[in-house]
Amino acid sequence: MTTDEEPLTEAALQAAADIWVVVSRIRRKLRALEAAEEAVNPGRYEDREPSPPQSSVLRRLARNGPASASDLAAAEGVRPQSMAKTVLALEQAGLVVRSQDPDDGRRQLVSLTERGYERRRGDRLARQEWLARALQEHGTEDEVRAVITAMALLDRVAQA
Repeated sequence: MTTDEEPLTEAALQAAADIWVVVSRIRRKLRALEAAEEAVNPGRYEDREPSPPQSSVLRRLARNGPASASDLAAAEGVRPQSMAKTVLALEQAGLVVRSQDPDDGRRQLVSLTERGYERRRGDRLARQEWLARALQEHGTEDEVRAVITAMALLDRVAQA
């Protein structure tokens, strides 16, 4: 901490700790729901939930558009070999496609297929619906509105 920074308040420290705990619990819950779905509906990859690294790549491509596998690896903080396996699995599932980079014929760009876009939308909507139901069942209207206010603050922090 530099001398011109204000000291952290107990409330700010507690809020930060609480956010980490709650986000971790929600992520674990979502993974458990995915695992339960896979146990009930086992099958080919196309019918299963993508792994966390695959989901992250799908999210990144949906948000940022086509990218090379090496750019994806750098953005995700993984080795190029790991990203190659992830992209291959997504390609085999029909969720992404590779094409020549129009600016550099030596590179290939990975982009979402229409099925990949639909999968992202469906995954996001299913998670949002689960969370909306849980908020409605376990919280009051005022508590849910407080979450909305808190999310606005967290979004400002994330974009600062």
